[in-house]
Amino acid sequence: MELYQKTVFELSRLMNSREVSSVEVTQSFLDRIKEVEPHVRAFITHTPSMALETASLVDKKRLNGDNLHPLAGVPLAIKDNISTGGLRTTCASKILENYIPPYDATVFKLIKQVGMPLLGKTNMDEFAMGSSTENSAFFTTRNPWDLEKVPGGSSGGSAVAVSTGMAPLALGSDTGGSIRQPASFCGLYGLRPTYGRVSRYGLIAFASSLDQIGPFAMNPADCALLLELLAGHDPLDSTSYPGKVPGYVSSMEERLDGMKVGVIKHSNEKGFDPEIKDAVTKIANLLEKEGFAIDQVEMPRTDYGLGAYYLIAPSEASSNLGRYDGVRYGFNGGGDNIENMFSRTRGEGFGPEVKRRIMIGTYALSAGYYDAYYLKAMKVRTLIRQDYETAFKKFDILIGPTTPTPAFKIGEKADDPLEMYLSDICNITDALAGVPSLSVPAGMHSNNMPFGLQFTAPPFCEGRLFNVANYIYRNRDPLLPERPPASFRKGGTE
Repeated sequence: MELYQKTVFELSRLMNSREVSSVEVTQSFLDRIKEVEPHVRAFITHTPSMALETASLVDKKRLNGDNLHPLAGVPLAIKDNISTGGLRTTCASKILENYIPPYDATVFKLIKQVGMPLLGKTNMDEFAMGSSTENSAFFTTRNPWDLEKVPGGSSGGSAVAVSTGMAPLALGSDTGGSIRQPASFCGLYGLRPTYGRVSRYGLIAFASSLDQIGPFAMNPADCALLLELLAGHDPLDSTSYPGKVPGYVSSMEERLDGMKVGVIKHSNEKGFDPEIKDAVTKIANLLEKEGFAIDQVEMPRTDYGLGAYYLIAPSEASSNLGRYDGVRYGFNGGGDNIENMFSRTRGEGFGPEVKRRIMIGTYALSAGYYDAYYLKAMKVRTLIRQDYETAFKKFDILIGPTTPTPAFKIGEKADDPLEMYLSDICNITDALAGVPSLSVPAGMHSNNMPFGLQFTAPPFCEGRLFNVANYIYRNRDPLLPERPPASFRKGGTE
């Protein structure tokens, strides 16, 4: 087995016992990137020299007997909307194509402090607005299980990097499903933490009341270990939670006896693939055999989630993206007066989907419409949060599909924004409520594409999610493939 195929815990053990060096581990992933990247195009910026330099420093510290973090020397990839000081951070947008931030995001500071080599910055939908990674200003990332299909979005590049073994771990951001949906489409574990669990400082904002940074991994333990590093209060982010960070890895071994699981009943399941619905029942039956109490749960106001989200998120985007004017930083479209310069900068610098959402948000916030649209959407958000509070009085955890279908073809929904938005229908309400949610690989569809199920817990109960996910991971079908086919041929088969 190659180093790039091993788990994070295996890599950490091998490095700590000095059977392999961090440089050797990092080089294994860099070699894998050279092999796979031309097929899938997951990275916007490659940083091989930077990665090897960090790995070499970790090796020296290890030889000196320094006390190192378990993640020291374990490389990772980072979504390109997370600020990396001195290194290009583009948000996959022409308007920030050459932007080099002067500071690090808090999560990147933590990563550098423990000595995790950065393999590169990953492709995404522009400003995290999309569900397919087709909205990047640079190129489309392809799903390695079938090169004609999307990897999901907006964190598609990060998901593909982990799925193909180009990185053992990756960071994404999730506003309304942007970690969980690509995790489902690519056969990974992807966590959206509780809002405030991980600092947003240095995450280039899309919708500030919804955005969260979270991890991708090939198994629950690796995912939990990375969250342990990232979680915690940050004085630079006033919305970050001041409470103590629990031991997520150790909590995975706690007994699960008597846990109550609510199977979410969607009132309208017309667009849900029957194989995915069957998988929910299959996993629920598996948990019931373990002694879990299983029952259905209705969330009466969640039907309004899609409409509320696509008023709240664009409204906040309209406000956040007002800073891109061509004056202070980023692309400048030129012009013979300031009005022309603003118009050309934003007209040429932003892509179609970003413009669409800015216009929706600006309209919703405009005089005479604020009460009818944005304010009403915020009231619906409160009702949705109350649905979750009611559900968690009866259940310890909720389960449902991560996505209504497996990955769709590139271009299939590109000309129909509403159809694209509907692909997020399972993810949005968790984000509106601010609760943690983990996408767990659930099997292979008959079309040879992976898909996931979503587990949701009360605020700051991520450990509960990892605990249940670890049980499912240990009892998974050993015959199901964990990685996409090495050939990356069209159709997802060798």
